[in-house]
Amino acid sequence: MNDDQATLKDGVDEARRLMTLAEATGFPIRFFGGIAIYLQVPTWTVRRSKPRKDIDFVVRRHNTAHVTSMMEQAGYAPDLQQNTMYGHKQLYFVDKATGRPVDVIVDRLEMCHALDLADRLGLAGPTLPLADLVLSKLQIVKCERKDLLDVIALLCEHPLTRDDSGISVPRITDLLSADWGWWRTTTGNLSACESVLASISPLELDFGHPPSFNPASQIRQLQESIERAPKTLRWKLRAKVGEHAIWYEEPEEVAHLPACYRGGRHTPALA
Repeated sequence: MNDDQATLKDGVDEARRLMTLAEATGFPIRFFGGIAIYLQVPTWTVRRSKPRKDIDFVVRRHNTAHVTSMMEQAGYAPDLQQNTMYGHKQLYFVDKATGRPVDVIVDRLEMCHALDLADRLGLAGPTLPLADLVLSKLQIVKCERKDLLDVIALLCEHPLTRDDSGISVPRITDLLSADWGWWRTTTGNLSACESVLASISPLELDFGHPPSFNPASQIRQLQESIERAPKTLRWKLRAKVGEHAIWYEEPEEVAHLPACYRGGRHTPALA
């Protein structure tokens, strides 16, 4: 077998191998989902103890042909039906040796809300910027405890900042201040994070050291920044409608959800 096709058993090691191959080909990829959380909080016991199988990353649209070629050379088989029908926004591959699924999101993550990412891939990797990782979790309307814990862990180990050196507050507030639906879902999930913190066990936030930052304080600071940020006219008009109209997309309406948002189960693409 060609060395490029020798896939690795551990998901983190395999993700790093794919990033090296992508960089050698000359285009950026950035990870999200469970692999990204592990890479950003590597000492977190909860993430260390979980099998890291699925891989999810984002790529720019004009690089999709390069991605397909790279993945095939790396030992992955493409889902031809999925990639033909939805390749403009999402590609799907399976490791021929282990059955490992790899979801590739093109330009933007479309789930309950749309998160534009194409302009964020030039920033330092290997994951999406921290604010985008936080947003990728907080945009889930029916957010599960494990996703809220991911957000809390990121807030425990990374500071809120004005730039992308940490969790960029302007990145979050700029998005939420222009879109009432995003604001409604995100603020609701931040309140849910507070509720989780009130009942959390020490083992669930074990980093091998005390948290670098107080998560409750970070949540309050982020909530205050979101509320203080000036809102657009579009936001204000939509706020008047409120919850009388649905403000999010149903996840099952989104074609082929990434594994990190569907419990690891591959669901067929939907028309």
